[in-house]
Amino acid sequence: MLSPRSWTAHTDGQPFVLPEPGTLVGAWVATLSQNPDQPLLHDATGWVNRGEFLARTERVAGRLQGMGLKPGDRVVISGPSTVDLAVAHVAALRAALVVVPTNGSYQEPELAHVVADACPRAALVDHPGWENTLKSLDPTLLVCPTSVPWPDHPPQNLDAVAPDSPAFIGYTSGTTGRPKGAVLSQANLLASVAAVQVAWQWTAQDRLLLCLPMFHMHGLGVGLHGTLLTGGSAVLQQGFDPDEIFSALDHHQGTMFFGVPTMYHRLASHSRVADLAQLRLCVSGSAPLAAALNQRLATEAGVTVLERYGMTETVMLVSNPFDQERRPGAVGFPLPGVDLRLDEASNEILVRGPNVFDGYWERPEANQEAFVADPDGDWFRTGDLGAIDQDGYVAIIGRAKELIISGGFNVYPSEVDDALAEHPAFAEVAVAGAPSEEWGEEVVAWVVLADEATAPSIDEVRAFARETLAAYKLPRRIQVVKALPRNALGKVMRHELRED
Repeated sequence: MLSPRSWTAHTDGQPFVLPEPGTLVGAWVATLSQNPDQPLLHDATGWVNRGEFLARTERVAGRLQGMGLKPGDRVVISGPSTVDLAVAHVAALRAALVVVPTNGSYQEPELAHVVADACPRAALVDHPGWENTLKSLDPTLLVCPTSVPWPDHPPQNLDAVAPDSPAFIGYTSGTTGRPKGAVLSQANLLASVAAVQVAWQWTAQDRLLLCLPMFHMHGLGVGLHGTLLTGGSAVLQQGFDPDEIFSALDHHQGTMFFGVPTMYHRLASHSRVADLAQLRLCVSGSAPLAAALNQRLATEAGVTVLERYGMTETVMLVSNPFDQERRPGAVGFPLPGVDLRLDEASNEILVRGPNVFDGYWERPEANQEAFVADPDGDWFRTGDLGAIDQDGYVAIIGRAKELIISGGFNVYPSEVDDALAEHPAFAEVAVAGAPSEEWGEEVVAWVVLADEATAPSIDEVRAFARETLAAYKLPRRIQVVKALPRNALGKVMRHELRED
């Protein structure tokens, strides 16, 4: 079996050493304490420089401590991409709290799962109606906006965390049960973002156009975390609008853009697509980028998009090289510090390294299933199937899991099944992903109609499910069938739906 090219291909053979003191917050403070007047983050209110940002995080960290929060307490954080959100996130980490970033499109049943599972002490949120919803789910929960308008309180023992201290719980969908919380330490988060700093030659002179949401690992764990570690700058945008991207490119002289394939599909169709050539680096992730779309961007904009691969449990794992060939259809080589191999029987991708989490929040059985024991270090089962070519490039060829990735977001099929099964016109429902040039995959529901029922329109079905599901989980197509394919045990064979 072929092996991937070593991660040293990203470092010219040089060793990979984590920045001192080995914690994410410590490395941030060391960087941002230098040149305090240098611009750091921009939102609709204007620019905030390094010194102002650090001062605001200290003030908010003190307020969080004044609320009675202690090291290790979990804090839900969610809101539009603003400097306030970034400040709240960093302040919580500096106070040794554990951040639980949460998708702003979640509905009450989805929020209820996060609250019941993570047992947070506080929630810093900027979404209409969330305060009442969260307090109804847990009356003891301390809920306030991300600006944390509590009285000032002298901060104490900021950044006093160990590298292995838990910092982050990211909820990720699997193939069975409800979404699980992946617990990442300070060192896990630092190792991953330090690796892309090296691999992508990310420096303090870079300016990132960041429209990815900051509850998502791509936008938060790479975009924001990387900006703070390198001391570069970022222009925060709420949502994706191609016109705004090109406007920001002109006005702010951006050098980097991170997106998902859906965004690149829309940028490729824009009249100003050639202006992307002004960027020194375009990165795509969260779902496979079609080779044809990559080639189209290369032809029309002179941009070779760098595709990479990661997941909530590991942040970043693999990346196409910055200086060498960026191969369409492949995700490249393991990032600095990462070991990768394929399972000999299944070709499932197995990984280990300083970026890989230790396990799921209070899920010992899931943790046993997730790792392969090895005396030299356990291997994490990614659930993705891979292939390695003669040159050592890794490609993702499928998933052992039934997860759907649509527009860069994970969709758990059974959760959508359950919501659609309540529709009176449906006797049976099974959801699976179908290839989509725009979305990577689109959610498709195969349905068996109830007796004498008429098939509802897709708009009617989406409206019906909108009360219980986030928008990205809603089906984009309905396929009416006479029966769902099942095996001898009666389980729906989703792969046959996708092949239909």
